Amino acid sequence: MACLKLATVWLGGCSGCHMSFLDLDEWLIDLAAQVDLVFSPFVDTKEYPKGVDIVLVEGAIANEDHLQMIQTVRERSQILVSFGDCAVTGNVTALRNPLGSAEPVLQRCYIEAADIHGTIPHEPGIVPTLLDRVIPVHKVVPVDIYLPGCPPDATRIKAVLEPLLCGEKPQLEGRKFIKFG
Repeated sequence: MACLKLATVWLGGCSGCHMSFLDLDEWLIDLAAQVDLVFSPFVDTKEYPKGVDIVLVEGAIANEDHLQMIQTVRERSQILVSFGDCAVTGNVTALRNPLGSAEPVLQRCYIEAADIHGTIPHEPGIVPTLLDRVIPVHKVVPVDIYLPGCPPDATRIKAVLEPLLCGEKPQLEGRKFIKFG
Protein backbone atom coordinates (compact mmCIF):
# COMPACT_ATOMS: atom_id res chain seq x y z
CA MET A 1 0.00 0.00 0.00
CA ALA A 2 1.34 3.43 -0.94
CA CYS A 3 1.96 5.96 1.81
CA LEU A 4 -0.34 8.94 2.11
CA LYS A 5 1.14 12.28 1.15
CA LEU A 6 1.07 14.64 4.14
CA ALA A 7 1.91 18.34 4.04
CA THR A 8 1.98 21.12 6.59
CA VAL A 9 1.87 24.78 5.63
CA TRP A 10 2.79 27.83 7.71
CA LEU A 11 1.04 31.08 6.76
CA GLY A 12 0.49 34.07 9.08
CA GLY A 13 1.07 32.67 12.55
CA CYS A 14 3.73 32.06 15.17
CA SER A 15 4.66 28.44 14.28
CA GLY A 16 3.23 27.26 17.62
CA CYS A 17 1.01 24.74 15.83
CA HIS A 18 4.06 23.22 14.15
CA MET A 19 5.83 23.08 17.51
CA SER A 20 2.80 21.22 18.90
CA PHE A 21 3.03 18.85 15.93
CA LEU A 22 6.55 18.00 17.10
CA ASP A 23 5.06 17.27 20.56
CA LEU A 24 3.60 14.11 19.03
CA ASP A 25 6.96 12.71 20.18
CA GLU A 26 7.33 8.97 19.56
CA TRP A 27 4.03 8.84 17.64
CA LEU A 28 5.90 10.75 14.93
CA ILE A 29 7.79 7.51 14.26
CA ASP A 30 4.50 5.66 13.71
CA LEU A 31 3.25 8.54 11.57
CA ALA A 32 6.42 8.49 9.45
CA ALA A 33 5.75 4.82 8.65
CA GLN A 34 2.33 5.74 7.24
CA VAL A 35 2.95 8.99 5.37
CA ASP A 36 5.42 10.76 3.15
CA LEU A 37 5.93 14.30 4.44
CA VAL A 38 6.01 16.05 1.06
CA PHE A 39 5.90 19.72 2.11
CA SER A 40 6.50 21.47 5.41
CA PRO A 41 8.69 24.02 7.18
CA PHE A 42 10.45 20.85 8.38
CA VAL A 43 11.27 19.82 4.80
CA ASP A 44 13.43 21.72 2.30
CA THR A 45 10.90 21.78 -0.52
CA LYS A 46 10.18 25.06 -2.30
CA GLU A 47 7.12 24.24 -4.40
CA TYR A 48 3.88 22.81 -3.05
CA PRO A 49 3.39 19.43 -4.77
CA LYS A 50 0.36 18.02 -6.54
CA GLY A 51 -1.61 15.07 -5.18
CA VAL A 52 -1.34 15.82 -1.45
CA ASP A 53 -3.73 13.65 0.56
CA ILE A 54 -3.80 15.63 3.84
CA VAL A 55 -2.56 19.13 4.60
CA LEU A 56 -2.46 20.91 7.95
CA VAL A 57 -2.59 24.68 7.33
CA GLU A 58 -1.32 26.84 10.20
CA GLY A 59 -1.95 30.57 10.23
CA ALA A 60 -4.22 33.08 8.59
CA ILE A 61 -3.91 34.77 5.23
CA ALA A 62 -2.12 38.06 5.94
CA ASN A 63 -0.31 38.90 2.69
CA GLU A 64 -0.44 38.32 -1.06
CA ASP A 65 1.97 35.36 -0.87
CA HIS A 66 -0.32 33.63 1.64
CA LEU A 67 -3.30 34.26 -0.63
CA GLN A 68 -1.56 32.66 -3.60
CA MET A 69 -0.24 29.78 -1.47
CA ILE A 70 -3.60 28.83 0.07
CA GLN A 71 -5.21 28.72 -3.37
CA THR A 72 -2.44 26.41 -4.62
CA VAL A 73 -2.70 24.27 -1.48
CA ARG A 74 -6.47 23.86 -1.88
CA GLU A 75 -6.17 23.04 -5.57
CA ARG A 76 -3.52 20.36 -4.96
CA SER A 77 -4.82 18.80 -1.72
CA GLN A 78 -7.58 16.33 -1.03
CA ILE A 79 -8.21 17.10 2.67
CA LEU A 80 -7.44 20.54 4.09
CA VAL A 81 -7.28 20.91 7.88
CA SER A 82 -7.50 24.44 9.28
CA PHE A 83 -4.77 23.95 11.91
CA GLY A 84 -5.01 26.19 15.00
CA ASP A 85 -6.93 29.30 16.00
CA CYS A 86 -5.17 31.64 13.55
CA ALA A 87 -6.20 29.45 10.60
CA VAL A 88 -9.72 28.97 12.01
CA THR A 89 -10.53 32.56 13.11
CA GLY A 90 -7.57 34.85 12.35
CA ASN A 91 -6.87 35.02 16.11
CA VAL A 92 -3.80 37.06 17.11
CA THR A 93 -2.73 37.69 13.51
CA ALA A 94 -6.04 39.50 12.91
CA LEU A 95 -5.56 41.99 15.75
CA ARG A 96 -4.66 44.61 13.17
CA ASN A 97 -8.03 44.29 11.40
CA PRO A 98 -9.80 46.99 13.48
CA LEU A 99 -7.25 49.51 12.16
CA GLY A 100 -8.93 49.24 8.77
CA SER A 101 -5.87 48.59 6.65
CA ALA A 102 -2.24 47.51 6.84
CA GLU A 103 -0.98 51.09 6.51
CA PRO A 104 -1.24 52.10 10.22
CA VAL A 105 0.75 49.00 11.23
CA LEU A 106 3.43 49.67 8.64
CA GLN A 107 3.63 53.34 9.68
CA ARG A 108 4.04 52.46 13.36
CA CYS A 109 6.61 49.70 12.80
CA TYR A 110 8.77 51.19 10.10
CA ILE A 111 8.39 54.97 10.46
CA GLU A 112 7.33 55.97 13.98
CA ALA A 113 9.36 53.31 15.82
CA ALA A 114 12.43 53.57 13.59
CA ASP A 115 15.72 54.58 15.20
CA ILE A 116 17.08 56.12 12.00
CA HIS A 117 16.05 56.34 8.36
CA GLY A 118 12.53 54.99 8.76
CA THR A 119 11.32 53.48 5.50
CA ILE A 120 8.49 51.10 4.73
CA PRO A 121 10.05 48.21 2.77
CA HIS A 122 8.92 47.97 -0.86
CA GLU A 123 10.91 45.19 -2.49
CA PRO A 124 8.73 43.35 -5.02
CA GLY A 125 9.41 39.63 -4.93
CA ILE A 126 11.17 39.90 -1.55
CA VAL A 127 8.73 41.60 0.85
CA PRO A 128 5.16 40.36 0.32
CA THR A 129 2.46 43.02 0.24
CA LEU A 130 0.21 42.90 3.30
CA LEU A 131 -3.51 42.50 2.73
CA ASP A 132 -5.66 45.21 4.32
CA ARG A 133 -7.33 42.54 6.48
CA VAL A 134 -6.09 39.23 7.90
CA ILE A 135 -8.43 36.46 6.75
CA PRO A 136 -9.09 33.00 8.23
CA VAL A 137 -8.52 30.13 5.80
CA HIS A 138 -12.20 29.22 5.28
CA LYS A 139 -12.98 32.73 4.02
CA VAL A 140 -10.69 32.09 1.03
CA VAL A 141 -10.91 28.35 0.28
CA PRO A 142 -13.11 25.45 1.41
CA VAL A 143 -11.90 23.75 4.62
CA ASP A 144 -12.63 20.09 5.33
CA ILE A 145 -11.71 19.91 9.03
CA TYR A 146 -11.28 22.54 11.73
CA LEU A 147 -8.68 21.91 14.45
CA PRO A 148 -8.92 24.77 16.99
CA GLY A 149 -6.42 25.57 19.71
CA CYS A 150 -3.65 28.06 20.30
CA PRO A 151 -1.90 25.85 19.64
CA PRO A 152 -3.84 22.59 19.47
CA ASP A 153 -2.06 20.10 21.69
CA ALA A 154 -0.58 16.83 20.46
CA THR A 155 -3.64 14.87 21.67
CA ARG A 156 -5.93 16.94 19.42
CA ILE A 157 -3.58 16.69 16.46
CA LYS A 158 -3.40 12.91 16.85
CA ALA A 159 -7.22 12.75 17.20
CA VAL A 160 -7.45 14.34 13.75
CA LEU A 161 -4.65 12.46 12.01
CA GLU A 162 -5.37 8.91 13.24
CA PRO A 163 -8.84 8.64 11.68
CA LEU A 164 -7.68 10.37 8.49
CA LEU A 165 -4.91 7.79 8.11
CA CYS A 166 -7.62 5.10 8.23
CA GLY A 167 -9.76 6.91 5.65
CA GLU A 168 -12.27 8.08 8.27
CA LYS A 169 -13.47 11.56 9.20
CA PRO A 170 -12.38 12.69 12.68
CA GLN A 171 -15.11 13.24 15.27
CA LEU A 172 -13.92 16.04 17.52
CA GLU A 173 -16.37 16.39 20.39
CA GLY A 174 -16.30 17.83 23.87
CA ARG A 175 -14.39 20.72 25.38
CA LYS A 176 -11.08 18.86 25.29
CA PHE A 177 -11.15 18.77 21.47
CA ILE A 178 -13.11 21.79 20.31
CA LYS A 179 -12.21 24.65 22.66
CA PHE A 180 -10.31 27.66 21.42
CA GLY A 181 -7.17 29.01 23.03
